[in-house]
Amino acid sequence: MKNFLWKGLCLGLLFVSCSKDHSDWKTEAQNPEFLHRSVKQVTDVIVHDIFSPPVASRIYTYMSVAGYEAAIHQDKKFVTFAGQLTGLQPLPQPNPNEEYCYPLASVQAMLKVGRTLVFSEDKMDEFYAKLMQEYKDTGMPDDVFDRSVAFGIAVADHVVAWSSKDNYKQSRSFPKYSILDDPATWKPTPPAYMDAVEPHWNKIRPFAIDSASQFKPKPPTAFSVDKTSQFFKEAQEIRDLGANLSEEQREIASFWDCNPFVMNVKGHVMFATKKISPGGHWMNITHVACSSSKADFVHSAEAYARVAISLVDGFISCWDEKYRSKLIRPETYINQYIDENWVPLLQTPPFPEYSSGHSVISGASSVTLTKLFGDNFAFVDSTELEFGLTRRTFPSFAKACEEAALSRMYGGIHYRPACENGLAQGRAVGAYIVQKIKTRKEDLAEAN
Repeated sequence: MKNFLWKGLCLGLLFVSCSKDHSDWKTEAQNPEFLHRSVKQVTDVIVHDIFSPPVASRIYTYMSVAGYEAAIHQDKKFVTFAGQLTGLQPLPQPNPNEEYCYPLASVQAMLKVGRTLVFSEDKMDEFYAKLMQEYKDTGMPDDVFDRSVAFGIAVADHVVAWSSKDNYKQSRSFPKYSILDDPATWKPTPPAYMDAVEPHWNKIRPFAIDSASQFKPKPPTAFSVDKTSQFFKEAQEIRDLGANLSEEQREIASFWDCNPFVMNVKGHVMFATKKISPGGHWMNITHVACSSSKADFVHSAEAYARVAISLVDGFISCWDEKYRSKLIRPETYINQYIDENWVPLLQTPPFPEYSSGHSVISGASSVTLTKLFGDNFAFVDSTELEFGLTRRTFPSFAKACEEAALSRMYGGIHYRPACENGLAQGRAVGAYIVQKIKTRKEDLAEAN
């Protein structure tokens, strides 16, 4: 049904006449804002549909790979992901004797894949129709428009078929996580006491890493309720830190919260607040970097795709560890063994503690962005403005990811080892992907 409705919308656009005849349509159509707005639209729908962080990373990756694969025909120095990403076979190719608008094909591919993987198709359709009209309004010839849309659809269909074999659909019917009697293990946390999120995410097919367990971090500190033990000390640190937070530390914790589903309790009323996911935050940092560096359309498509791949494999690696160690959250431990009245600043997410997901994916993303934009790329992160928070300024991606990791301690939702070891885990994932996956011919030649 999704494909039928989408094709109907695409065909309808083919009959829309151009409202102006720009002689420089090729320049207008190259504007990377078309791409940035498309990514932002998918982010907005992901927030609206309340996808968990791992699932959101999957959506970002498939749509960004599709956008990249259609865009690279604009610039011959870029190479395909086919044969590099697990299971991705050679994609449809344009007719070399015909003219295309590859940026149009790129957003077409990206939006169609995004629409296939989200719930709110109507929100995607409304945005799609508006964006396609803007492309028509550049004065692009009808045959180029039609041909480019058709090519984008072919790329999208190929990527959707690839996505269908990653075990995601099968995992929807896997059993829920069973609560264990072991006092060291995770238990649902207040206020909603939700089920554990994605306990079988390590069964999802990796994209660039060899397996979910390839970057297994060192084990967490051994559980103990002995007040002289290291584990008790780590929990005490979080309790004391949470009880004495500075205004700056509170701001940092809130800025990197990125909890897509926060339950609020007001008396007898409970309601949810929707926020951007950790992956969505780093995809927006990618937008900031592209815009600040004036990256063109293809370079921007490359950045989104590479960051998305680091996100999705980072989550696969992290979730593999979460459901191996199944470690108890600070809130549960502190309330039971240290201070029954203590409440963390941030709401505890519904999955085991170790390692820290935000630390892992921030480490992986920062390595990828540093490779693309340099070691000392200063930027202003305005991601959280629309959620009522402030901007934050960073001298580098490395410093941003370090703050993101530390924020989980300030928020009271992770012990120190989960943040520090998670950051190392993510950086290892990112470094591996940077070395293994090539997007430019010069890098491919050098590797060979």
